[in-house]
Amino acid sequence: MHDSENELYKVAFVIILCFGILSALIVPIADVSDELEHLTRAEITSRGVIFPHWEDGPNNLTQLYNRTEGKYSNALNTDVGFNTTASHMFFLNNLGLTVFETPHDSDKISNKTMLDGSAFEQNPFYGYLPQALGVLIAKLFDLNVIWMLWLGRICNLIFYAFLISMAIRIAPVLKVPLLAVACIPISIYQAASVSIDSMIIGLALLTLAYFLYLYKSEAESLEVKHVAIFCALSLLLGLCKLPYLAFVFLILFVPRENFRDKSIWKYMLLGIFIVGLIGVMWSTYSEPALMHSWRSKLNYMDADRQLEYIMGHPWFIVHFFRLIFTFTLGLTVNGLFNFFAAGSPNHYMDHYLFITVLIWIFLLATLMFYPRKVDFKNKTRWGALAILLIIYVGTCFIQLLTWADVGKYNIGVSTRYFIPLFALLPIIVPFKIDRLEKFTDKYMMVFIIGFMATLILAFATKYYY
Repeated sequence: MHDSENELYKVAFVIILCFGILSALIVPIADVSDELEHLTRAEITSRGVIFPHWEDGPNNLTQLYNRTEGKYSNALNTDVGFNTTASHMFFLNNLGLTVFETPHDSDKISNKTMLDGSAFEQNPFYGYLPQALGVLIAKLFDLNVIWMLWLGRICNLIFYAFLISMAIRIAPVLKVPLLAVACIPISIYQAASVSIDSMIIGLALLTLAYFLYLYKSEAESLEVKHVAIFCALSLLLGLCKLPYLAFVFLILFVPRENFRDKSIWKYMLLGIFIVGLIGVMWSTYSEPALMHSWRSKLNYMDADRQLEYIMGHPWFIVHFFRLIFTFTLGLTVNGLFNFFAAGSPNHYMDHYLFITVLIWIFLLATLMFYPRKVDFKNKTRWGALAILLIIYVGTCFIQLLTWADVGKYNIGVSTRYFIPLFALLPIIVPFKIDRLEKFTDKYMMVFIIGFMATLILAFATKYYY
């Protein structure tokens, strides 16, 4: 019914909620990537703890990641960790199961506490406020333990739907590509979880939409406050995932004539400097905090030794660049079109070939060839490409330091890290096919809803049939 661009944001909010809530309820327990650790952080945040406390104590649970099996295991009898509810054991013991496969989903939330060895201490607290609200509601109403997860997922989804709705509302152009990126199966899969990835995707698309708003504004209609708002959005995004601080450079490509103050570039540079400075300061906190987790127990990973190895082997970094633009890029793109793209072998639905091909065609049409009602200047295109490369290479390099074996390239990237980058493609790619406008505007909701429905059907048939 709502085929007007002015009301597309309403459609976005409704369909994300409808299909996202179904996903939140049927996806198995803590089955999304690192969801158990995200849930621990959400529970800690629900108690008003902004910075988790790394504490000493008996009977700590340390989660270890088994690369061969692709799942977590646990080891007791350590003496440090984060204080969380003892109900954490329910989620750990029933990881990957449905509520029909465990009799303990009806247990009450435990008032006892325990130490858990991982809680994503390096992430900012606001990335867990929606999930924490859901956990808090479950506690206040004394609901069954499963509702800690379900309400955490649903509240996170509602906030994601709000961010995407706002992004589509304020974007004067490229509404369809933004909606397409926000609603592909992997985006909904992450949004309907307690993962901070939904905040990253939502803030990234909102920041990009605000850039489009600034870019299309009338001459002399913008003020310094608009630069401040954009820099603030970029900072909120970047603190959730540091390489995305590079989004702040987009402000340099807003036409100067759009601002009343002709010396606006001074404020742009000041904003970039402040965002960068805060980002550097945050990294000095987040890097050590990253080691307060099961990652510190991995005997093959050592960032300092990895840096020493790189400095002593110059050709190593050359091969690193070659691999991330061949093998790693291939894995990333293949992951996006492997339907779920979740990085978990449990969700590789290779028999969904028809859906995979349709996603390829649809995203190619909307991101690469969709007709634009604005012509971006060449410097804007090249600037967006540079930002995309900075984020991509930066993410891979951070993974090289914090995940890969010393002297090896197994950086462990996942497609979900790069979802927002696909929204930059309509700006970068100069091609357009005018005939697609009528076709895409008329049928894009059919395809988007079809992909979301297939996501739900895939989970339903896999786990409940």
